[in-house]
Formats: sequence, structure tokens, C-alpha cells
Amino acid sequence: MIQKVPSKSANRTGLITALDVGTTKVACFIARPLENGAAEVIGVGHQVSKGIKNGNIVDMVAVEDSIRTTVEAAEQMAGENVRDVVLCVSGGVPKSKLISFDVAISGHEISDVDLKRALDPTWLYSQQVDDRQIIHTVPVAYSIDGNPGVKDPRGMYGEKLGVNMHVITASAGALRNITACVNRCHLDVESQVVAPYAAGLACLVEDEKELGVISIDMGGGTTDISVFFDGEVVYTDSVPLGGNHVTNDIARGLSTPVAYAERMKTLYGSAVPSPSDDQEVIKVPLVGEEDDGENQISRSMLVGIIRPRIEEIYELVREKLEPTGFEKAGARRVVLTGGASQLTGVRELAAEMMDKQVRLGRPNYVKGLAESVNGPAFSAPAGLIQVILKQRAAAAMTSSRSLEVPSGKFGRIGQWIRENI
Repeated sequence: MIQKVPSKSANRTGLITALDVGTTKVACFIARPLENGAAEVIGVGHQVSKGIKNGNIVDMVAVEDSIRTTVEAAEQMAGENVRDVVLCVSGGVPKSKLISFDVAISGHEISDVDLKRALDPTWLYSQQVDDRQIIHTVPVAYSIDGNPGVKDPRGMYGEKLGVNMHVITASAGALRNITACVNRCHLDVESQVVAPYAAGLACLVEDEKELGVISIDMGGGTTDISVFFDGEVVYTDSVPLGGNHVTNDIARGLSTPVAYAERMKTLYGSAVPSPSDDQEVIKVPLVGEEDDGENQISRSMLVGIIRPRIEEIYELVREKLEPTGFEKAGARRVVLTGGASQLTGVRELAAEMMDKQVRLGRPNYVKGLAESVNGPAFSAPAGLIQVILKQRAAAAMTSSRSLEVPSGKFGRIGQWIRENI
């Protein structure tokens, strides 16, 4: 995957700083890479997000203040000062496009140079429209002389190298806005990662990514979709609905303050009914009334408000997936993650509506997370760390190949010249 090269300060410290600026919360993880290829989180900061609605910035000053406070909390816990951050792109309407092209090899052995030439996205940048910016270029599959299924073409021979590439773009204006907010906090953006890709990497196991799986990240303002197949992400999209819309439905339907609607959703809410719902009574304070102004409703009424909105989210997810054919590529498996996925009954309703096996996903591969920040709501920042670890591992492998001693008389002569002249 082609990404921006990390800055010198990031390389010097070796730390990875993941920043997720979402609709409901801002989270920052500072992680130290370990020798076994994993990472340990040494600093965490998170707080309620301000200035963002449905994934889009509506108040840059409020967003800037939220970012600064969150990063400072993580720095204080880690005992480190950071300069570069990996930014999670949750807005900007991410879009996917699969493209295929061939590169002439002329019969010689395919090397790192050939692969780098094939994956060079420069020509893609010249074709992108003004209002979209390329975030990721992910090679999904290779073929040699029309023979598909090649995982790594290096060392093989052929006339033509075929590449299937997954290009992910986002709104250029939205990216400039969030980058400006980060820069105003005296931070540099080392790399950008779309939220559905990050969340999927954090909570999916390798077998799921190989066999095919749909990851649904249910956030506060948006629900992000990613499909993994043959070990790579092959599709991403987003639906502009999330947990906040459920909360607002409760507040409007019961004429109660938004803060209490959120509390009701968390304590009593469910997306599926139960036999005892009619007997269970909930006290509901009315908006604008004094302390004694309250109403009483049955739990079944609350479920009746929540369920239609969750159904609408899943319907929109299906509408996004069906025309692409990726619903079949996702096999029989769906993994739910994100804060809104923790609502009671959401998993069961997803299994019913999408006719697939559904499980709840949480960060798998990052060590050092406390229980309070190791849940589905923190999948995206944990996934950002995974992306950088993956990039660094690929860069190290390419570097080690270039340092291998060449075989043959002329190869050894060239090696001697490079070392001594």
C-alpha cells in the first residue's frame, strides 16, 4: 500500500501516535512498537467530541480544542511529546474503486523495482477529480501473463504483470479541514487512514480476512462498511447514520433531554423486544419541566423507537453492498464494531436482517490497553497502529532484500564497489 513516508521525528522516536476524531469522541493512542511486530500502548487520551456532526466539521475551533486536550492527556500518560500523528478519516464520504492494469516485464525476473513501478500511484493522481483525494492504493491481487491468483510476483518470470488495485478516495475539502485542525495544534499528519479500513484491521482475525468478511463500524454519526477478501480490503463505504440518531429519536419521541435519552438508550435500550418489556416501567423526565415533571413509559415503547432506526441503518448497508456484489464476497460472516454496536439486540437484529453469522469485534492486536478503552468503541484508533506496523514491516522487508549480497562474479564486484567507493 502506498502511503506518505513517515517524517524524521517519527522515525527517530519510533513511537506511533494514532488520532481518531469522531462525531462522539476524540481518542489518541501513543504506542511503542515491540520486537515481535506488535505494539504496546503507553499513553491514552479520550474525551467527548465537540464541533463535529455526522462525521463533518462544523466548528473548527471546538475541534481544535478537543484534539489538543486529548493529545496532551495521552502525552502526559506516556511521558513523551509527540509531533506526528496518524489521522483517522471518519468523514469525507470515503469511496472505493477497483481498477486493473498491466505492466510490461519483457520476460525477465520480477524484482522490487518492477513491483514499485507497477504500484506507483503517480498516474492515478493525475486522473483524480478536484473534489476527491486519494487516501489508499491497495494492491488486491496480481496476475502474470493472464494467470490470476498470484500473491507475491517477486522472483517470478513473465511478459506482463497484471495488478488489481483498490483505490480509496475521500472529499478533499473535508480532509483539508481536519488536517488544518491538527496542524493548528502544532502536530503534523504522518499518514491518513479511512475509518472503515482501520476498524476492520483492528478487530478481524486473519482467517476472516482470508475467507471473506464484512466489517460494520457503527459510530455516533456514521456507520462505516469495509469488506475484506483474500487478506486485503476490497471495498469501503459509509452510511450517514449512527448511534446519535437513535439518541435523537428517543429525545424527540419522548420529549426528554438529549443527555437523558442517551442514558435511557444505554441502560434500558434494546433493538429486539422481550416478553417482559410491557411490564417494565421507565420514568422519563420531560424537557423544560421542573424536577417533578416526568412521564412513565413501558420499555416496549423505548424498543419501538430504537428498532426502526437500527433497521434503517442495516437496510442502507445492504443497499450499499448489493450492487457491488461484495455482499457475496463477504461470505457468511459479519463483524460489528464501534460504540453503537454495544447496544443490546443490535447483533441479533443484524443476523436476522443480513442472514449472516454476526459477532462483536474489539481490538485484538494491541497490548497495554485498559479494559475501559479495549472495547468496540476504540477499534479505529487501535487499527491505525496496525496500519503503521504493517507499513513499517513491508518497508523493512524491501530494505532487507535490497541489502542481500548479489550472487555471481559481477554481483560481488558491484557489492565491493558500493562498499568501498
